Amino acid sequence: MTRSALLNIDTQCSFFHRHYWQETEFPAFQQALSELIRGCEALQVPVVDIFHVDGDDVFTLESGFVTPMPFLTHRPAVTFHKHVHNAFTDTGLDRWLRGRDINHLIIAGIRTEQCCETTARVASDLGYKVTFVSEATLTFPMTWQGVTLDAQTLRHRTETVLQGRFASILTVAQTLEQLA
Repeated sequence: MTRSALLNIDTQCSFFHRHYWQETEFPAFQQALSELIRGCEALQVPVVDIFHVDGDDVFTLESGFVTPMPFLTHRPAVTFHKHVHNAFTDTGLDRWLRGRDINHLIIAGIRTEQCCETTARVASDLGYKVTFVSEATLTFPMTWQGVTLDAQTLRHRTETVLQGRFASILTVAQTLEQLA
């Protein structure tokens, strides 16, 4: 039997204060994540909030920014703080999931190619079935060696490397349909 949980990764106010923050993709992300959370709650799929905490000023608990973004109105089943890119290392998440016989994880949140992708890879390696809902993830352009990848390109790259290896890439509608 498949038992699912939604991991809402790093959808926290800290990002509003980063130099790379852009509003461009935010409205679509907000809408997709809200729809996914509402659908999961209606289907009694637990929503797990994961927040990133580290020594960076806006990611410290003392900053007051390690809080849910204002559009989030759900009550998470549980909240974990992580200190690395994946949501499993030293958080207790794996123990919490296994204690509830959860074997399928739905991944959404911020940043697509960093914490969301890394969590999907680790989850797969730990034996979980993984659904990656990239339309309910958010990222920002990145530049290296003079080449800038926009958010759409980063999202496509993540989908390409995850699909069929570490996760299934589904839309919000497809994910909720599979859960029903």
